[in-house]
Amino acid sequence: NQQGTRIDMCIVGEPSSDKKLGDVVRVGRRGSLNGRMRFVGEQGHVAYPDLACNPIHAAITALSQLVTKIWDTGNAYFPPTTFQISNLNAGTGAANVIPGELDVRFNFRFNTEHSAEDLQAAVENHLLNHDRRIEVIFDWQLSGQPFLTKKGRLLDAVQTAIRSVASLDPELSTSGGTSDGRFIAPTGAEVVELGPVNESIHKINECVRISELEPLAKMYQNILFRLLC
Repeated sequence: NQQGTRIDMCIVGEPSSDKKLGDVVRVGRRGSLNGRMRFVGEQGHVAYPDLACNPIHAAITALSQLVTKIWDTGNAYFPPTTFQISNLNAGTGAANVIPGELDVRFNFRFNTEHSAEDLQAAVENHLLNHDRRIEVIFDWQLSGQPFLTKKGRLLDAVQTAIRSVASLDPELSTSGGTSDGRFIAPTGAEVVELGPVNESIHKINECVRISELEPLAKMYQNILFRLLC
């Protein structure tokens, strides 16, 4: 940072436990890559398809292949990379009009077997073989790179503290969405996520149990004691 301070270790307190406080510790996260494809064809009347170019028809096969493609099988620390289409939009709703454009939004959750650049190139190269009458315009937004914290002083202290306070052996996981840890990990710091149960995450009335706060504070205190004393 601007002050020249280097972070050695970081505990992210986002809700990360699954069923019980401390049952899961996140030691990394998958990367997240958002993409948008605009298939540009030619609008026309459904009765005269030869006078139009339907971007939906042109995109269906290519999109199906992307959805069913096995991008990798994961590795010892991460599950396989996933590709999910989150939104499709074309036309105005009229039943007798071939739309001129199809807008596709999608997301990759990717592991350390790939880089964002690899995935972008794979998708764009795949679409090179589509109907040549259709133009495809890409837009990409990288939300975060994958990161992993392997066993070290911080993780040892976290596991020991959870055993001491909750009598649990936590699962070490990299599943779930992105977290603020993605901003700290590139500095070279050890990053571990330990927080409340996430059962209501992004739901209406998102909350944590009051009963979890005191034992969670004890875990944090225990971790600091083991690292600093």
